[in-house]
Amino acid sequence: MKTVLISGASIAGPTLAYWLAKNGYRPTLIERAPAPRPGGQAIDIRGAALTVADRMGILEDARRQRTQMKGMSVIDADGTEVWRSEERTFTGGKFDAGDVEILRDDLAALLLDRARPGTELIYGDSITGLRDDDDGIVAEFEHAAARRFDLVIGADGIHSRVRKLTFGAESQFLFPLGVALAVYSAPNTLDLKDWQIAHQDETSGFILYTARENTQLRVGLGFAAGLEQEHRGDLQAQMTLVAERSSHFRWKIPELLKAMWSAPDFYLGVMAQVRMDNWSKGRVALIGDAGYCPTPFSGQGTSLAMVGAYVLAQELGRTPDDHAAAFAGTEQKMRPYVLKNQALATLDRSSDRSLLDAALENAKNAIDLASV
Repeated sequence: MKTVLISGASIAGPTLAYWLAKNGYRPTLIERAPAPRPGGQAIDIRGAALTVADRMGILEDARRQRTQMKGMSVIDADGTEVWRSEERTFTGGKFDAGDVEILRDDLAALLLDRARPGTELIYGDSITGLRDDDDGIVAEFEHAAARRFDLVIGADGIHSRVRKLTFGAESQFLFPLGVALAVYSAPNTLDLKDWQIAHQDETSGFILYTARENTQLRVGLGFAAGLEQEHRGDLQAQMTLVAERSSHFRWKIPELLKAMWSAPDFYLGVMAQVRMDNWSKGRVALIGDAGYCPTPFSGQGTSLAMVGAYVLAQELGRTPDDHAAAFAGTEQKMRPYVLKNQALATLDRSSDRSLLDAALENAKNAIDLASV
């Protein structure tokens, strides 16, 4: 039985592990966090990704756990509502689009539960070296002893360690969009119920929405920033940056900024796309944000991750003795779909909303899984 090491246990990694096990492989899923990561944004399963979720048997569970938003409001700097909609939300789009919006940690848990029976899980470790040879690929780890696998897949996000080890410095592949986004949970001191509130000025903005049966808020704070300001690995510096860049906000934001310092799930990232000419090299391949991150501006990162994992697993199942052919087949099927979805991130947000909705509808269905 062929062995596959998958780095990253959020969305793409567990999806791939499940389908590889179904196709006769023995997957090992490694995650540098000590346990499944809490928190994260509300994310969306759309278009072709709904088919993947259905074939995995998690679609109905995802629908039961979906967010229950009833609408959204735009407010001015003092908290006065200036516009509202009961037909859509900022994070999930139109209610009648057929998509499923779900919290990131809820979807990750569903995927991991499906992958777990056929997958070896390793938490609290990470890959530090990869040596590819004729007999396989040797992975070296921060803590565990080195092991040989048939293949290694990077599903480890926009700052992928697997990509760096295999393809080189990330500066070649990251194209920043000039905006940083901080996300964390806070108590629902606003008494908000199934609703989203947003505000934007010339250089920054925020979005607030409820979670966990309205007991929590998910707070999103955005501002202009470059990759050099991300302070990766330094939580204190990241929070300080967010506090400084958000200090001009009025209304309830000062109170919510205080809650940031004790949030158990704080995350900060500078929005950037990953653009690569090839997603594989030798016995290594990349999926999801590691290979083709579209940024949250597209609303399609989750769907690309799930569909990309599914397509790769099916191609590997089709040619188990020829990984190069499987990698090539995956790129051929996925590339047009990825490009259409990455293009969503750079659309003019001031355009007619119906045109933006049409572009999303086209992009989310821009791959046919019937023949995969």
